[in-house]
Amino acid sequence: MKHFIIHQIAHLEDYAKSIVRSALVVIFIWIGSLKFFTYEADGIVPFVANSSFMSFFYNSPKDYKAYQNKEGEFIASNHEWHLQNNTYGFSKGLGVFLIGAGILVTLHRTAPLWSMIGSILIFFTTVGTLSFLITTPECWVPNLGDSDYGFPFLSGRGRLVVKDIALLGCSLITMSESAKLYLRNSNSKNLQS
Repeated sequence: MKHFIIHQIAHLEDYAKSIVRSALVVIFIWIGSLKFFTYEADGIVPFVANSSFMSFFYNSPKDYKAYQNKEGEFIASNHEWHLQNNTYGFSKGLGVFLIGAGILVTLHRTAPLWSMIGSILIFFTTVGTLSFLITTPECWVPNLGDSDYGFPFLSGRGRLVVKDIALLGCSLITMSESAKLYLRNSNSKNLQS
């Protein structure tokens, strides 16, 4: 019985790859879609404003702390500042990019090369997201009196970011799988000609 169970587990790889691909698609299309909503755009401001690679998308990245909204909070003056800052414009552009990458990953069977490109985009997106652990002070518990603050004490934002390590691994799996299918299809076309 033990060997039977282990044998069944040993053959889960193909199912696991399908689940990994589906998970990437759901996560990137869902999160990308949320980028069109104010609360999500407000939530990514500390990451973008502190990033050496992204802060140029904002008009006043250094001033963001005075205009932060809590999740679900709407303060008209803060909202107006975010409009002027390009917070919402950037977030919508990022949403289009994330949705596009997710859609490309779905093309694995019909267009494996495009699917591989989608996985490459997701890989670099997760590398960029993980860089926030270095650039965004809000990723770490602040020193507010408790002895547990700074590294390695991840804040809510930090815990959100560190999970991208798993997405990075998933993107490598889907990237490799699509590249193999592309090469297999190319080889079979070459043999037929």
